[in-house]
Amino acid sequence: MSTVKTFDARVGALGAADNQAVAAILTAASDVALVIDGDGIIRDLHLGTDPPLDEARDWLGREWVDTVTVESRRKVEQMLREAREDSSSRRRQVNHAFSSGLELPVQYTAVRMGTGGGIVAVGRDLRGVAALQQRLVQAQQAMERDYWRLRHVETRYRLLFQLSGEAVLLVDGSTRKVVDVNPAAARALGAAPKQVVGRAFTAGDDSADNDTVQRHLDEVRSRGEAEPVSIRLGGAAYRLAAALVPQDGSSLYLIRLLPVDAAAAEAAEGGSRVVRALQGSPDGFAVSDLEGKVLAANPAFLGLAELATEEQARGQRLDRWIGRPGADLDGLLGIVREHGVARLFATTLRGEYGATAEVEISAAAARGDEPIIGLSIRDVGRRLSSAPTGHRDLTRAVEDLAGLVGKVALRDLIRDTADLVERHFIEAALELTDGNRTSAAEVLGVSRQSLYVKLRRYGYESKDGGEG
Repeated sequence: MSTVKTFDARVGALGAADNQAVAAILTAASDVALVIDGDGIIRDLHLGTDPPLDEARDWLGREWVDTVTVESRRKVEQMLREAREDSSSRRRQVNHAFSSGLELPVQYTAVRMGTGGGIVAVGRDLRGVAALQQRLVQAQQAMERDYWRLRHVETRYRLLFQLSGEAVLLVDGSTRKVVDVNPAAARALGAAPKQVVGRAFTAGDDSADNDTVQRHLDEVRSRGEAEPVSIRLGGAAYRLAAALVPQDGSSLYLIRLLPVDAAAAEAAEGGSRVVRALQGSPDGFAVSDLEGKVLAANPAFLGLAELATEEQARGQRLDRWIGRPGADLDGLLGIVREHGVARLFATTLRGEYGATAEVEISAAAARGDEPIIGLSIRDVGRRLSSAPTGHRDLTRAVEDLAGLVGKVALRDLIRDTADLVERHFIEAALELTDGNRTSAAEVLGVSRQSLYVKLRRYGYESKDGGEG
């Protein structure tokens, strides 16, 4: 079976189509149609783009190759040659350039009309497709960033989970099978971690202990919390406490085994190793009560807060240094109280002597007789300063300028603020368009020449080495 690729001109099913009929067909079938003479000059055109481009009227009387960008000229020449030799050309995408800086992507097919050398180029406006592709790329990049951010958070908590001297297990809420276990919990259960994971959770040296644990888990599921229970494992006494952790529409039990006899010394030693690791961590770490009052802090936190000793921090609310007083910290603590954890909470940290730092805070609540909250505080100022300048905190920069009130004349403040805002939006447009200055000018609604002037003013030409 043969494949029909074109109309059979011999059949004459279309009749003797006149110029008016051909024009009507081209108008209905294309977004852009160009009538080109034997010398490659545009003699007539149809524009059905939305929105219409009045600037394209300037194409009349010009060579087709002179209306496109430099990289598209070769494609135009190939389509004209193929149309003259084979009646029609392959489809190719070219970009038309306008004096305003706008570029119009069009997919053309060139067709020879009769034997007089005239050619019609029929095109489809690709701006909608290009916009969809741009949004798809941006969405993929955002997903990639989120994926790696979550991987890093998971790695940090996995490391803390494995190094903790406190015995911790994760148990499926419906099947009661062990999902994960740290080495300390495996030692308490008298088995290797691989032997514990996947089997039903049972704890205690006898059935009475096991029944006690099951009642404790049932109470946690129904009420959300329950008092710790006492059991014996391998002849040692433990206090077992469970908390319910929601996950993907289901729930897990987070079970802690706290030694209360001779094994306590070993657990305490393991805990002291964790404490020593946190004390030496380059990230700030603080422990507070549920109201945000500091109970303990490591040297890195004291350095960020510009404090000499831990005693200066104890008993003080964290919002003395973190975020806006009564705002950021209360929001963070509310998330922790409701969900048990808060991840990568972005805010600022102020030192006692005026130094500020951009920080990310991850926090988790530890339940017990006296619930506490552990906060890991990472200074991300260096990372932000190396990020694209379009991501800089415009509000903070304006606030810095506001600090000059009374020291600098109002007209100078207004001029500097306008320059700051203009530069910020130019950087944002360049980032949005992946550095394509022609597209950035279109996004900003200015001419390409005007954008180049502003780029030179802000020193971008010296960085990039040209106007490309």
